[in-house]
Amino acid sequence: MWNIFLFLRKKHFYLGVSSLIFVALLVSFWVVDYMDEVDLAALPNQPTIPPNGNVSLKINVASRMLELYNDGSVYKVYRIAVGKKETPTPIGEWTIVWKDYNWGTGFGSRWLGLNVPWGTYGIHGTNKPWSIGSFASHGCIRMRNKDVEELFEWVPINTAVKIEGSKIKFARTLKQNMAGQDVVLLQLRLKELGYLTDRADGLFGANTDKAVKQFQADKGLEATGLVTKKIFEALEIKSEI
Repeated sequence: MWNIFLFLRKKHFYLGVSSLIFVALLVSFWVVDYMDEVDLAALPNQPTIPPNGNVSLKINVASRMLELYNDGSVYKVYRIAVGKKETPTPIGEWTIVWKDYNWGTGFGSRWLGLNVPWGTYGIHGTNKPWSIGSFASHGCIRMRNKDVEELFEWVPINTAVKIEGSKIKFARTLKQNMAGQDVVLLQLRLKELGYLTDRADGLFGANTDKAVKQFQADKGLEATGLVTKKIFEALEIKSEI
């Protein structure tokens, strides 16, 4: 009888401990989620009403910040998550080409698609708010659902989105009709030198070809339009090692 009593007493003790652990876990999950909503909110003392001018976006990959511009001036800043080293966020000058609700699992409540020519990238919400502020995505820009829902209403289709980040490694000869992050790098440099006025959209089109040939001619090189390692060096483009 005494053994049975001890057994039941131990059983109730372990059941009580298990219940306390379960409750503690529930509370911790709630606290973590609440702190995510508080700590990862847009920076304080910023406007909550929509901008009334011409809007554009600038994303800084290194600082994991998204800036909303209104008539050329910063209007509001949001913390974001960006791509991991293995799956980087595409730098360049893009445009929002479509908007959608609840685009898919893991993409949160809103989707703002970008016209990146070599993949599907966008600005979207997340079911992992704790990842905001880190390098965590497959290349997209993550925001808290509350933040992306606000942005979704404020920015129309065709809004310009400039993404700034680390240079990439170039390892191929570029020519017309190619696309990629290395083409963006080329276009940005041609713009800096005044040879190109188009956006750095990652597409090696006719205007980029014309700009390359003009640069080659000005340097006394054969104007082939081919961008070899020698041309990259002549352009003084510094890539990531």
